[in-house]
Amino acid sequence: MVAETGAVLPHRRRGHSIRTRVTVVAVLVVALALGAGSIAGVLLLRRSLTDGVVVSLESDLDTIGDRVEERRFDIRSVGDEVLVRLRGHDGISTNDEDAQLLPELAEDRIERVTIDGDSYLAASEDTDAGLLTVARPVEHVDEAVSAATGLLAFAVPLAIALIGLVVWVVSGRALAPVERLRRQVDQIDPADLDRRLDGGGADDEVGRLAGTMNRMLDRIEAAQRTQRQFVSDASHELRSPLATIRQHAEVATVHAGSISTDALADVVLHEGARMQELVEGLLLLARLDEHRGLGTAVPVDVDDLALAELHRLRGLGVRVDAGGVSPGRARGNEVLLARALRNLADNAARHARTAVTLRVQAEGPWVVVEVEDDGGGIAHDQRERVFERFARLDEGRARDEGGSGLGLAIVREIALAYGGSVSVTDAASGGARFVLMLPSTAE
Repeated sequence: MVAETGAVLPHRRRGHSIRTRVTVVAVLVVALALGAGSIAGVLLLRRSLTDGVVVSLESDLDTIGDRVEERRFDIRSVGDEVLVRLRGHDGISTNDEDAQLLPELAEDRIERVTIDGDSYLAASEDTDAGLLTVARPVEHVDEAVSAATGLLAFAVPLAIALIGLVVWVVSGRALAPVERLRRQVDQIDPADLDRRLDGGGADDEVGRLAGTMNRMLDRIEAAQRTQRQFVSDASHELRSPLATIRQHAEVATVHAGSISTDALADVVLHEGARMQELVEGLLLLARLDEHRGLGTAVPVDVDDLALAELHRLRGLGVRVDAGGVSPGRARGNEVLLARALRNLADNAARHARTAVTLRVQAEGPWVVVEVEDDGGGIAHDQRERVFERFARLDEGRARDEGGSGLGLAIVREIALAYGGSVSVTDAASGGARFVLMLPSTAE
């Protein structure tokens, strides 16, 4: 396939199924094992039978040699199950016509010879009566080996075929639940994420796989629900300042002179700043969600950041008690940690009646930052919701015009990014105490 740009797209080769691969591997392994075993068995059978003939041959050689030396033994009396040839002083004596053809061999050496189309094992021995040569047939050895080879040549392929068939059927049945799960997953689309997989109820690998995939679907569904809510809330928040700007602009256009240029500029600047803060917060949260934009983690003097917020708030006319600020150093990005403290300080300043309290102290492996206000506090059932994005509380601490609804959510994401946490409790003054914990860094 060629794209419009002329580039050739790589062809994706379709691989074989797991069932096919398992069957092929099993057949190959069994074939190699049975083949090697069959060859080894045939060789062992040949060697065992041949060793038996050798033992009999050596026994015959010793027995006949002892009788020949007594000179009262007639070689022709030996049965035809063996061939005997004696080359003595008076000539050559044999027990059979074929024995005439026996070669004379070196002593202590056994060789395979062929006489008149038949195979023998032969050996020679020097005696007082002359050179004695004895041979035993090995036809039964060849016949047994040939029969075993023929049987294995038929049985081994049959066994391999049967084993391949069994593996094919068993693997098919074993993988059938996986294929069923695949079809179920394939039928789930983004609009149908509430469906769950049926693992058959068995506590096996397939059942555990179905459970794992169902938990994954739970997370995907929750993420999609959160994303939709987030997009809806963000759209609503952006719509409000845009509507305000457009309303004032339309009034100024239709009723010239009803709104002064300075008043219209103030509205545009105020609402523009609100939208900018909202967009910047959204972008920061997006980077934190993807673990990007964290910067380089370095030791940061958290007490210096707290003192900077002290001067900033006092410059805005907010009364601040910073008597509890003591040295504390944490590892993180200074800009992000400063953003976290600023969001906590701004939140406290918006809801304080008379004063804001800042504390920083090192407690074991943690640097603890506390930001208090003496406002109306936060109900127990709302203390987790305040860290949600665009969360609206039912009581008087609901977000007002001074915030974007993302400040505390950003604080939590920054804390989690550096291994810390943030929580809210009751302050001694009745307001809210936000506690930011960051891992301490040794000097």
